[in-house]
Amino acid sequence: MYKAVGSRGSRVSRVLWMLEELGEPYEFVEVKLRSPEAFALNPSGKVPILIDGELTITDSAAICVYLADKHADKGMGANPGLAGRAEMDSWMHFAQSEFEAPLWNKLRHRFILPKELRVDVGPAAAHDFASEVKALDRRLDDKPFALGGRFSAVDILLGDMGGWARAGRFPIDSDRVNAYFDRVLSRPARARAQANASARKSESISGKHDA
Repeated sequence: MYKAVGSRGSRVSRVLWMLEELGEPYEFVEVKLRSPEAFALNPSGKVPILIDGELTITDSAAICVYLADKHADKGMGANPGLAGRAEMDSWMHFAQSEFEAPLWNKLRHRFILPKELRVDVGPAAAHDFASEVKALDRRLDDKPFALGGRFSAVDILLGDMGGWARAGRFPIDSDRVNAYFDRVLSRPARARAQANASARKSESISGKHDA
């Protein structure tokens, strides 16, 4: 059974969503960021962390890619061949390095950095995010999902970021991007993952549901 380690409200939400989509049993273990328990599993003390037997994996994108590859029969991974892997990697790097960056920048200046280091990055973050929304609009083109006609691990990362943006009231001035977020955020597996993260601590969760 997988162990998904993280704090509520963190990027562990992506890992739980991925596990629910795959229908794999897991245990959600609540651990705070940079706690002794987190440092014992990750030198940076960051979460989420996935434990699969003797293997420990960090970073939400790496975890989702690993799970997609391990359960390739579920169709959550890259399209076939080297080109398919490059396509998925490109999307993952875009999601974390570009699309998420303005969201993270605003969050860290609001809640994470020491108070004496915080500045008002709101206008700059909104400007940068608007640019990334336009980029996502162009990248999606007429595809229902990032990799084409099927939902994948890429959509979990982007969808989670879209939920974060909406909660933070970042404007999303694109009908195509808003329709995409509506499509991925309404998936039953995400609702189950959210319920599990909110209501359970250190409990085994079956992950076996009809989706």
